[in-house]
Amino acid sequence: MITGDMEKLYPSAKTLVKDCVASRIHGKDATLYDFSDEARACAESFMGWTDLASHPACSLERIQEFADEAVAGGINTVVLIGQGGSTQAPMTITKYNKQDHNRVTFRTLDSDSPVRLREVLATADPRTTLIIISSKSGGTIEPRLVLSALRDAFAQVMPADELARHLVAVTDPGSELERQAAEEGWAAVFSGEPTVGGRFSALSVFGLLPAALAGIDLRSFMDHAIEAERLCSEDAIDNPAINLAAFLYDNYLKGRNKFSFLTPKRGRVLGLWIEQLVAESLGKDGQGILPNIEIDTLLLTADPGDRSVIMYQTKADLWDESKNFEMSLAYIDPSIPRQHYRIDSVEELAEHFIMWEYAIAMCGYLMKVCPFDQPDVASAKAVVLDILRDGQPAPDFTQDFIDDVHMGEAEVRLAPLFADCTDVRGALRALLGSIKPGDFFALNAFLPFTGEGRREALEAIRHDVAESFGVVSCLEVGPRYLHSTGQLQKGGPNCGVFLILSADELKDVPLAREAESLGALAKAQASGDLITLADRGRRCVHLHLPDNSGVTLRCLAEVVNGVIADLLVDRALEAGE
Repeated sequence: MITGDMEKLYPSAKTLVKDCVASRIHGKDATLYDFSDEARACAESFMGWTDLASHPACSLERIQEFADEAVAGGINTVVLIGQGGSTQAPMTITKYNKQDHNRVTFRTLDSDSPVRLREVLATADPRTTLIIISSKSGGTIEPRLVLSALRDAFAQVMPADELARHLVAVTDPGSELERQAAEEGWAAVFSGEPTVGGRFSALSVFGLLPAALAGIDLRSFMDHAIEAERLCSEDAIDNPAINLAAFLYDNYLKGRNKFSFLTPKRGRVLGLWIEQLVAESLGKDGQGILPNIEIDTLLLTADPGDRSVIMYQTKADLWDESKNFEMSLAYIDPSIPRQHYRIDSVEELAEHFIMWEYAIAMCGYLMKVCPFDQPDVASAKAVVLDILRDGQPAPDFTQDFIDDVHMGEAEVRLAPLFADCTDVRGALRALLGSIKPGDFFALNAFLPFTGEGRREALEAIRHDVAESFGVVSCLEVGPRYLHSTGQLQKGGPNCGVFLILSADELKDVPLAREAESLGALAKAQASGDLITLADRGRRCVHLHLPDNSGVTLRCLAEVVNGVIADLLVDRALEAGE
């Protein structure tokens, strides 16, 4: 059962028990959120997740039978195409289980990157590959266009009617995707539950079909979930969801509006799911709690005052891996509030999905924030569609990138408060120079994270900012983050500083409709993010690089490092040091 270690009881736990919040959530009582008509109406429409364990909205037997028959029929690779809540829980389940006994190779395509698409194509035989397209609405642009590109590639070796039998749709009833699948004779259509929002859908068919294909026994998985649901719906002080909600909320009241998520490598994919659930559910109306995953504990040797720590010990294949993680925790300042959890099996993930979902719904109640909508995600999508229709906005300036090494031309787009900047270094100096205690920095990268030197260069930027300015620093994968932390970035407190990156593609993938290519889609999303953030008064710069090679990104990291060094010297001089 859920294993955790709460250091102390937080006051709001008593409020949650007194107000019977846990049982009212389980009973789908939308009056919990009657602090506004809009919040209550939204809750009335999206509380179907609260009893998915005890009352599944889909047939476990049908899902298990389909998965078993697909594998028995020769399927050895599954490619999941989707965005946001349609992919985060499946990634968590299949990647956590991968090191043990996934019976298929499971790959997720939630990226616009042609590099990532080619990587998947290089390792997937169309004849033994099952493609799942997961989209609640059936209309999200990224899955539509990525599917189009993948079908074009597979069509070179497989006729259309045969390819259709390798396609599966997971979508809400009545969607355009459901209609398309029926007309084209896809292998199967699995219907989602319309009252379950994407980020609360881990225990719906969106999470369960990938789990079954990976070889996880759904009955065992759901048995763990049923017990967790029972515990998390009790109005009791030892309810683990109440304890977690109180930990997050009471620290939030003390100015700790961020938490560092610490775990061995295997558990980091759970952090991605938690990141979306927390940031998108609570990051609105000028409020929000920001998860910071994959952080170096040496950055927490002194209490920065604006964050707490949540630690997850997970199963590890090597003794050294577990020991290294335990040793790293010793460097954290003991004055930083912390919470400990442990997961020993993939089935136990189901318990933690439920605990976090209940806890975040409780935080919404305490913060008077509707946890079930995402208004700023929708507005950002609309801006992207405008750009694809009307064309890219002109850059504020262009510049050879960079100095004596001619790498090509970079385009720079600026928030209005940085309008006086006329070169790359000046823009970066203005952006990073605006960072102050309590802020957070986000590197929003519409770039491939595979390939030599790419991720390393981006991580160097993230780490240099965190270490130099003592703030939370996040590396966000585009377009994934648009459906996750993107909501908090735009709707939460105005304490974010954003460097948005995109790049020309060395070998782009053309598209037949809606966007010229996958690269053009990514650039439009990056530009749309700049526009939407800037409209909300955020500090942001969009840098479109001439290419996404490792050497170009390393060069950018060196430029950023130089700018930071100059800023630190200036601050030291101002302080009279």
